[in-house]
Amino acid sequence: MKRIMVTGGAGFLGTNLTLSLIQNSKNFINIIDNLSTSSAKNIKKIKSNNINFIENDICSPLNVDDNLDEIYHLACPASPVQYQKNPLATLFTSFIGTKNVLEFALKHNCRVLFTSTSEVYGDPSITPQSEIYNGNVNILGPRSCYDEGKRAAETLCFEYKNKYNLDIRIVRLFNTYGPYMAVNDGRLI
Repeated sequence: MKRIMVTGGAGFLGTNLTLSLIQNSKNFINIIDNLSTSSAKNIKKIKSNNINFIENDICSPLNVDDNLDEIYHLACPASPVQYQKNPLATLFTSFIGTKNVLEFALKHNCRVLFTSTSEVYGDPSITPQSEIYNGNVNILGPRSCYDEGKRAAETLCFEYKNKYNLDIRIVRLFNTYGPYMAVNDGRLI
């Protein structure tokens, strides 16, 4: 049995990911979410005995007893409407939450997939962006709590990979939408 943790698992992407992962009956999934921008209703729609939902803020120590094989770290408000409501919480979720996930992964020697964002490029001066493009980010703008939070979290992941040889993958998502997305999300389709 593969033991998996999905942070932000009650959110739009977390719910869709969990629905995909649970198709393999050998997967057991711990869903971690504080429900600040997501919905417990999403979790209730997933019918499986191989799911454990833990209401927990990712900025607090992770309260999961299981040894894990993989962590999918999606926890962070991604909608401008949501992340601008409390910019400090967005920054803390990106950095402290990611640090907590990485420390847990280090303790249990498990792989981490960190979901970042195209927002790390800010308002890009070139299109398309390549992996070597460093971006054009306004560190004081209304989106900076999310942009800079994700940039710092990527750096944190990189440093844990370098220092501890932790198995980390980073994916930068661009303009996602679909089932389980909040109606008032605020992003354009």
